[in-house]
Amino acid sequence: MTARPENPTRTHDFVGIGLGPFNLGLACLTEPIAELDGVFLESKPDFEWHAGMFLDGAHLQTPFMSDLVTLADPTSPYSFLNYLKEKGRLYSFYIRETFYPLRVEYDDYCRWAAHNLTGVRFGTTVTEVTYDEEAEHYLVRTEGQDVYRARHLVLGTGTPPHIPESCRDLGGDFIHNSRYVQHKAELQRKESITLVGSGQSAAEIYHDLLSEIDVHGYRLNWVTRSPRFFPLEYTKLTLEMTSPEYIDYYRELPEATRYRLTAEQKGLFKGIDGDLINEIFDLLYQKNLGGPVPTRLLTNSSLNSARHEDGAYTLSFRQEEQEKDYEIESEGLILATGYRYAEPEFLKPVRDRLLYDAHGNFDVARNYSIDTTGRGVFLQNAGVHTHGITSPDLGMGAYRNSYIIRELLGTEYYPVEKTIAFQEFTA
Repeated sequence: MTARPENPTRTHDFVGIGLGPFNLGLACLTEPIAELDGVFLESKPDFEWHAGMFLDGAHLQTPFMSDLVTLADPTSPYSFLNYLKEKGRLYSFYIRETFYPLRVEYDDYCRWAAHNLTGVRFGTTVTEVTYDEEAEHYLVRTEGQDVYRARHLVLGTGTPPHIPESCRDLGGDFIHNSRYVQHKAELQRKESITLVGSGQSAAEIYHDLLSEIDVHGYRLNWVTRSPRFFPLEYTKLTLEMTSPEYIDYYRELPEATRYRLTAEQKGLFKGIDGDLINEIFDLLYQKNLGGPVPTRLLTNSSLNSARHEDGAYTLSFRQEEQEKDYEIESEGLILATGYRYAEPEFLKPVRDRLLYDAHGNFDVARNYSIDTTGRGVFLQNAGVHTHGITSPDLGMGAYRNSYIIRELLGTEYYPVEKTIAFQEFTA
């Protein structure tokens, strides 16, 4: 699917920039709304979601109902269940008896939805956004010299891989976990591999490499600055923190408190699936029956510096609780260091129209807008500091999109829930 020329005189109600799951969900939900004219621009040639982590058996950490549309419109033709029906796999999924789609399956579902939409333009890279004061609309310029005019913008450019400061100018062939599958065979030819990080992706990679350690004969290290390998907290009352009531509560907290909670609540959305932690232990137990396995698991360790010489890395860590420094030599290096939002360069000409907090991040309003008008520019999945753990949660994507659609239309098209939780968050 390639980009098509834009009509230079056409003014859209909105332009969505970036096409991850959240903006794709918005595209699906706005497709049947005749009163809304929107277009979605994506630089990649096709939909792609974490392709570097398509490990055998890897699945979502949220149920299939957290698809692109169901929690806003269960009757939508873009639901995951309708995708399964069209693919001839609905009964197989039913017999499988698990709520959690495979990661590769979810990616295929999203690609299926994207290919059924009329408002998606792949292969379209946005280079600049300006604002026409007289016409009161945004001009979105692309690499192909097209100009898209719109009254509103919805930013869905996602969170790029984060490389720690200690590794920014590091040479060699180290990889971020987002490229693991593509480089797995190359890694397994090395004598030693060190994995840095402690989230779900790190655990999946460690399990994958550990399962084949005796086949390839490498030494394997897993190092994290966390004090332990935290399980994802997934109890039902905790899940109520992904609710409209918690957003309302969270937003009213002082900014300093919200930033403190952002750090403290990482285990609520960045932990490891508890079953996978147990599987790793069981695999370690099994592998060690024949003698010690060349693998180390190290916690409380911050990566302070790294250098690359003669085909190997020297990694300097600080054991925070002991306040001791140590080094690891490794031929291979995988950074499972997460993702971090970066403000797109193309927004520079309109920065004076955008709102920022004291930390220099977007000051995201309750309705997900970030501009001075309060309803001109909306932001997807970059508001943990303003909306708590609901921001990256796939299950809250349909809720946020229902909210944004209400702002775009000026009327409620999909019901926007106000109360779903049994518990009270305020005094």
